[in-house]
Amino acid sequence: MSDEADLVGRCRRGDETAWRELVARHTRRVFGIAYRFVGRVDEAEDLTQDIFVKVFQSLDRYRESDGAFSTWVGTVARNHAIDDYRRRRQERARRLDDPALLDAVASPAESAQRTLERADQARLVHRGLRALPADLREPLVLCDLQGLSYDEAATTLQIPLGTVKSRINRGRIELARRLLAAREAAR
Repeated sequence: MSDEADLVGRCRRGDETAWRELVARHTRRVFGIAYRFVGRVDEAEDLTQDIFVKVFQSLDRYRESDGAFSTWVGTVARNHAIDDYRRRRQERARRLDDPALLDAVASPAESAQRTLERADQARLVHRGLRALPADLREPLVLCDLQGLSYDEAATTLQIPLGTVKSRINRGRIELARRLLAAREAAR
């Protein structure tokens, strides 16, 4: 039985010292995964804690025959981070559809007409983004809205770098096509 398997077994029996050792061994990797998803240290720290709660709750599901514990922890971390990213994305989409938010962002000197135009443009862009297929939308959101590099998006989405680049290109073209069509329809 490996040292790590021994620690897992002790954790399952409620040994807090073993749990602290496992957390210490994997914190750096889990934090790295979390940081790539959220891009801020404070949010990555919170997400790291959430991930370790998930790992602890799921310890009974880990089987040594399925692979190394570190690989399993990385998978749990990535899956939880993806779920968190999707939840945050849905929350942002709901907030961006809120006209009160757009009013709050507008400059006091801005005319009411310009405020309405900006609100319409924002809704149109977000509607266009939501209408894109997920495989085109997700790289666009990660790189263009969240500021991740192409490499970080490739890691986050677990796809090759070239695929990220081509999907972003295709996504931008498709979004532009949809926005032009919507603008023409509005005339």
